[in-house]
Amino acid sequence: MSEYQYESVTPELLEALKAAAPGHVTYGDEVNEDFERDEMPIYGKVMPQVVVEATSTEEVAAVMKLCNEHHVPVTPRGAGTGLVGGAVPIEGGVLISTAKMNKILSYDTENMVVRVQAGVLLNQLADDAAKQGFLYPPDPGEKFATLGGNVSTNAGGMRAVKYGTTRDYVRAMTVVLPTGEILHLGASVSKSSSGYSLLNLMVGSEGTLGIVTELTLKLIPMPKEVVTLVVLFESLDDCISTVPKLMRSGLQPQALEFMEREIVRLSESYLERSTFPQTYQGSEINAYLLVTFDGDDEEQLSGMIERASEVVLDAGALDVLVADTAQMKKDAWAARSSFLEAIEANTKLLDECDVVVPVNEIAHFLTFVKSIAQDYTFEVKSFGHAGDGNLHIYTCSSDMELEEFRKQVDNFMEKVYAKATELGGQISGEHGIGHGKLPYLEKVAGPVSMRLMKGIKEVFDPNMILNPGKVCYKL
Repeated sequence: MSEYQYESVTPELLEALKAAAPGHVTYGDEVNEDFERDEMPIYGKVMPQVVVEATSTEEVAAVMKLCNEHHVPVTPRGAGTGLVGGAVPIEGGVLISTAKMNKILSYDTENMVVRVQAGVLLNQLADDAAKQGFLYPPDPGEKFATLGGNVSTNAGGMRAVKYGTTRDYVRAMTVVLPTGEILHLGASVSKSSSGYSLLNLMVGSEGTLGIVTELTLKLIPMPKEVVTLVVLFESLDDCISTVPKLMRSGLQPQALEFMEREIVRLSESYLERSTFPQTYQGSEINAYLLVTFDGDDEEQLSGMIERASEVVLDAGALDVLVADTAQMKKDAWAARSSFLEAIEANTKLLDECDVVVPVNEIAHFLTFVKSIAQDYTFEVKSFGHAGDGNLHIYTCSSDMELEEFRKQVDNFMEKVYAKATELGGQISGEHGIGHGKLPYLEKVAGPVSMRLMKGIKEVFDPNMILNPGKVCYKL
């Protein structure tokens, strides 16, 4: 039994919630079943008693205050695209969705920031900022995630190798604490040495310390020119060993992704479009690097292409293809962005990890993964952000029984996470911990770190009602 005792939503509390968020409350059989899970159903399906689709910070605050007073658990949710069970309402109770808080509020072009509600989608801001001549650099693979969700997991994505992760672009936020108090953190400035950084503590806290409702995000000028290279390799080892050499070249790629032949073919089949060549002068292509550079003009990019080509060809690449038209770039990145969708479409049981290791240990880590994969019944598929060492390892099966799949995957994950830690890495680069990865974090982080994180949680959330059982403590 959990050390924390939670209450159910009573008829009286339900009426109070309806008054706090008029027209935005559903309950019982009216609750959409989408709210019972996130993108990775292996981490459970639990229906909340009540869903509040909030449209303002004040509504979120009023609902949180009521739930805190009644010791009712609350689960925050954006678009539900998470992969670690972070938005699964494992204790039932109330789910607060910020998806309808989806307005881009204002631009400050002189200070190059934008103010948005937490439910704005990543692709919505990317497209709108481009019209203003700006780039919002964070570029996670799931373009239909909310910005609040991105901040909650400190999402990274494909441009992190050059521009950093979501954390590097959060200047300020409005957050509702579990007590219902509204807190404004940060400011539209680039530097701060003003006490503990509560702003940075909130980033990556996965909705366990507060519910983000509004954000002020840094923008940069839109690069004038962008080009993508598709680099062909006969072996994955040659492909991965090229990455540190490219990183040392001083070229600063905007994105640097690696892909194996199998996952590329799966994605192309899913999209019903062939983009990447399968052979080169009689040699079979088994791995690819997808590299993007940005710059001020075509002349600068031409120099980058020439130098990058020299580096990768000297390192063993078979050829370098330049995707220099809008359609070619779109096709190449569409194939890369569809990897997870392609896997989901062809797999009944699925789990994943997104470990991050030092760039010069990627080859070592992937060799280890392949060496142990043969000991299990499921298939293993991998791809990732080669430029920053964030690797996505998927376990897939369409014919195993669920319990046997879970048992084998747990054994596999323990070994994979232990190896990543041994190599100087972390168990998650961008997807977070949720409740699905909590047991592995406990083993890697150790009791002192877990005690400190739980202590921080208790300070923000005395009744431990907000997103219970996630990140730092079990129920």
